[in-house]
Amino acid sequence: MKPLCCVLMPSGKKRLPAGPLVDFEAVYRRLVEPGVVAAGMEPLRSGPDAADGMLDEPGGERLLLCDYAVVDLGGASASVLYQLGLRHGLRPASTVTLFGGPGPLPLALAPPATIRYAPGADGRPADAAAGALALRHALDALCRPRGGLPGSGSAYPLLDGPGGPDIARLKTDVFRERAHYAAEARDRLAAARRGGKDAVRAVAGLLGDVSVVEAGVVIDLLLSLRAVGDWQGMVELVGRMARPLARSTLVQEQRGLALNRLGRADEAEAVLLAVIAAHGPSSETNGLLGRVYKDRWAAARQAGQAAAAERWLGKAIATYLQGFEADWRDAFPGINAVTLMELARPPDPRRAELLPLLAWAVQRRIAQGAPDYWDHATRVELAVLARDEAAATRAAADALAAVREGWEPEATAGNLGLIREARAGRGEVLAWADAIEQALRARAQAWPPAAPGGGGSLQT
Repeated sequence: MKPLCCVLMPSGKKRLPAGPLVDFEAVYRRLVEPGVVAAGMEPLRSGPDAADGMLDEPGGERLLLCDYAVVDLGGASASVLYQLGLRHGLRPASTVTLFGGPGPLPLALAPPATIRYAPGADGRPADAAAGALALRHALDALCRPRGGLPGSGSAYPLLDGPGGPDIARLKTDVFRERAHYAAEARDRLAAARRGGKDAVRAVAGLLGDVSVVEAGVVIDLLLSLRAVGDWQGMVELVGRMARPLARSTLVQEQRGLALNRLGRADEAEAVLLAVIAAHGPSSETNGLLGRVYKDRWAAARQAGQAAAAERWLGKAIATYLQGFEADWRDAFPGINAVTLMELARPPDPRRAELLPLLAWAVQRRIAQGAPDYWDHATRVELAVLARDEAAATRAAADALAAVREGWEPEATAGNLGLIREARAGRGEVLAWADAIEQALRARAQAWPPAAPGGGGSLQT
């Protein structure tokens, strides 16, 4: 996908305070659009009112979520300067500014310098080709510091940038707690999640055109569809989102998850590999991609394709390990790697080296005072792998009490089932581990709870 470049500039013909008349439509067609395209980007112009002082919320989100931006300061209103300031603060080194005519700029800007162009008597840029070339070079220069990746930062740190959770996978888990958006929509979606798939879809219908709905509401809807297992609904929603939001890391990761759950593994793999190519490995993206390969391993094994199963198992382990190595504080991809190592024939000896690292990672998370379901679930799997009944029972009780969505205990039970099958094949049976697995499955089947926030126990 080409990077998106938001273009914010006035519409029509306007006379600047310094005197010259500027034909902004000609500036866009002859200078801006050719320069952006030549830089290998896709221009996305804001609505006609955005640069004239009427920047609505969707327009502001577009300006702040696009990979790059070009802003013409000619006749810039206080609203536009405010939005430009937000972009400079939250997505530094990702914006090029333009100004037509003589005189001082409306505000002092740090490098890269503003590109000036001279409008002719008819308002059109006198040397559009030179201006387009200068714009291309300026955008190319912004790409170089990060090897062509978008500028760092984001107006929505929970989606893409710094300032959000320190561990990648937490951005979805804490979204509703940290993001600020319409309280009425938040409450409706919370109630709908307890009502199931049809209820969530009904709320989605009330929102109308999601491409102009507040970004926080759209992300909550996406995660609500995930909570009720509406994978097709998730894919369809991404297709209707505003393009800058749809291309964000969080959304693309969740799209990959949904595609895999729909059995569209090739598409899911392509989506997640594209995220890794653009942003590098992470515990979250690699965890989701590892699941794609893990499911392919399971399908090949069930079909009796031994060679293919071995290949997919190795690929899943390597992908999970890459995610754990990207951030050792997050044990989630690491525990998946170790669990799959237990299933290899013979069991992969590297698991003995990884188990202490995983135990340390999850202990540090818990010691910080904000453990979540996956931290407790990791403790369950570690204890089962270590054949520690007491530790496994304690961790299972904590995990059952921390369930937020029904698919969480289902996933853990699935991993425990794989361990059980591998050990049974070697003549080993652990009745207490089987009981924990069944308790987790029962918790998943009983979701959602009768009242929000309900816990669980091994007797569920």
